[in-house]
Amino acid sequence: MAKPAGNSVVRGAMIYVALRWTDRLIGIISTVVLARLLAPDDFGIVAMTALAVGLIDVLLDLGVNVALIQNPNPSKADYDTAWTLRLLQALASMLLLCLIAPLAARYFHEPRVLPVLLVMSTAAVIAACENIGIVTFQKEMRADRDFVFTFSRRLLGLVVTVVLAWVLRDYWALVWGTLVSRLFGVFLSYRMHPMRCGFSLASFKAIFGVSQWNLINSVGRYLNNNLHKMIVGNRFDSTTIGGYTLAEEISAMPATEILSPINRILFPAFVRARQDLAELKRMFLLAQGVQCLIAIPASCGLALVAPEVVHLMLGEKWAFVVPFVQVLSLGSIVQAITTCSGYVLLAQSWNRAATLTTWIQVVLFGLGCFLLPAASPALDLAWLRVAVGAAGLLSALLMLRRCLPLVGWGDMLGTILRPLLAAAAMAAVLVQPAPWLAGSVLLALLVKVVLGALVYGAVLLGLWLLLGKPFGAETYLLEKVLRRTTGAPR
Repeated sequence: MAKPAGNSVVRGAMIYVALRWTDRLIGIISTVVLARLLAPDDFGIVAMTALAVGLIDVLLDLGVNVALIQNPNPSKADYDTAWTLRLLQALASMLLLCLIAPLAARYFHEPRVLPVLLVMSTAAVIAACENIGIVTFQKEMRADRDFVFTFSRRLLGLVVTVVLAWVLRDYWALVWGTLVSRLFGVFLSYRMHPMRCGFSLASFKAIFGVSQWNLINSVGRYLNNNLHKMIVGNRFDSTTIGGYTLAEEISAMPATEILSPINRILFPAFVRARQDLAELKRMFLLAQGVQCLIAIPASCGLALVAPEVVHLMLGEKWAFVVPFVQVLSLGSIVQAITTCSGYVLLAQSWNRAATLTTWIQVVLFGLGCFLLPAASPALDLAWLRVAVGAAGLLSALLMLRRCLPLVGWGDMLGTILRPLLAAAAMAAVLVQPAPWLAGSVLLALLVKVVLGALVYGAVLLGLWLLLGKPFGAETYLLEKVLRRTTGAPR
């Protein structure tokens, strides 16, 4: 008998999580080393540049990868057209970035952004030259190949960036390291996949029909994720935006490193099951349950141990980012709950609904910024982002109910409530003062992590038993553990 699709999705997603955490270890090492070699000001210059590059890229992004994944049987002409459109987009991005570079430097009140932006304008063109065939790794859920590509490129980028940071001791190390990583990605993509594309616009109409809403959605997602950093960059100096950006990267780490690999396999899996609504419901609830079960306590836990994490990872000169990490980590909890519903909307071709939920958050944040006094501290913007994310969560779930009526409010609440209550119990224990831990930052971190995990696990298991062992993420994970330990057949 065939294995349920939902189980295959979660198994594949767990492979992605394990592989992604190996990759993330490189990222952590990179952050720790570079934070000690470079100053917050250096990170700020690169963060400002990245915001400008990202904005132009997304304004011209046709989402060709999404179009290829949604197409059950893409032809060679589809791949050729997608590669051509991506390259044309990148060339247009480079031209626009060269034109707006002086304006970006003026907006951020930072003249050093200008030369960096001119150099970084070539990064999009380099990346666009990658072999479009590697999208099949995600489409066919080939986690191993996808990981090798991402991991190898990132590892080389880390080595180059750290060496340059040691020699240069300024932000140019981050710039040149990025370009080298992109160049290596192009080389590796052609080594790993046999597809060779040529210039063609034969499938332009078909791809653009899917991509036009993806473009609007991509712009909305970019602004939703980065508008708060743009405002911080405009209102504050490069040190503040450097710290704020790094804090966001750290705060998103638990949720991102769990959700990103799962999402890479969820979207194509949801597309395959879109004709069987009962199976799609089962897959959605199981996937969301696993995400919430792990990402909610991870994000909440990071907020609770932020002082220790920042001290050990970055050093004392970065102590000012602790409040940013604590607040933005709460936003990652909202992300953990919201993500699955967005992929269901896209899989069911409800592109407009997915776009609307994203733009609602952008508009709300813009209104909030308008109402906040210009002299408000940067932490207020972080709190505003969390509040807007909560409003976006409600909008996303409303859209999901319309798209997939089989999923009731009780079903969704069942995947969310137990992890939230267990995480709240964990927080209630860890916020209690512990003077005996004041002498060692490392000991305090270890004790809090172990104690938090024990409290969360005990409360979660207790709630599950109290409710009569309802089927969900707890059931699935416990079955997997028992099978592993007892050797029972799958």
